[in-house]
Amino acid sequence: MGLESAHTHFVITKWSELLTHAKGCTSMDIPRIFNITESAHRIHNPITPDKLATLGAALRLKPGTRVLDLGSGSGEMLCTWARDHGIIGTGIDMSPLFTEQAKSRAEELGVADQVTFIHDDAAGYVSDEKVGVAACIGATWIAGGVLGTIELLARSLHTGGIILVGEPYWRQLPPTEDVAKGCLAGSISDFLLLPELLASFRRSGYDVVEMVLADQDGWDRYEAAKWLTMRRWLEANPEDAFASDVRAQLTAEPERYAAYTREYLGWGVFALMPQ
Repeated sequence: MGLESAHTHFVITKWSELLTHAKGCTSMDIPRIFNITESAHRIHNPITPDKLATLGAALRLKPGTRVLDLGSGSGEMLCTWARDHGIIGTGIDMSPLFTEQAKSRAEELGVADQVTFIHDDAAGYVSDEKVGVAACIGATWIAGGVLGTIELLARSLHTGGIILVGEPYWRQLPPTEDVAKGCLAGSISDFLLLPELLASFRRSGYDVVEMVLADQDGWDRYEAAKWLTMRRWLEANPEDAFASDVRAQLTAEPERYAAYTREYLGWGVFALMPQ
């Protein structure tokens, strides 16, 4: 479940820009900054392990359920659900580092025979075999936004299956466009308030059947954990040409996050079924 997602890294517009222009990016990898800042993360978005477990239980997963995860990151969702619920999973992610971490996690939890992780571009990926759960948790840039990603996921879903999307929303509307940009949004219009986001799913022809929302502790664990990772990386790589970029991010991010993202931006995983 990759998140290299929105907020600082799940904002769709920022993702598209970074994937095209970021220093250290290749056609089959995510921007290098994410491989550095999130290298110690098991979950690449603001959801905590407890919330991830809550989501799995809420979906009433049955043993043998096939789950597709586009943007699967380090594989924590598929691996823990395979262990706890007996699901069969396939994860697709552009990061070679995170894909290898996912495979190692599967071995660690004893579920390597239940889950498969593929280093590939999730954009346009459709499963050869229909699945009971099709997920994209915090990487909806792969299909141009949340609605395009829902349409992509629906192509892999069998009748009666569930689509999962992880999406940001405004906890409260930013008072100015500058505040929205401080949350790494392009503008206030990039995100909706939660009721409006739920209404957009309904208007698109889907029932919202569950949701699990991040809280501030989840945000803190996702964001603040990057700071120590960056500091340790800088200590180990002082001569790296990328060190100035990492130093700039470490210097700016704690205050930016506390002033903007933590106060204004929400995030949740939403379970949808076609009406």
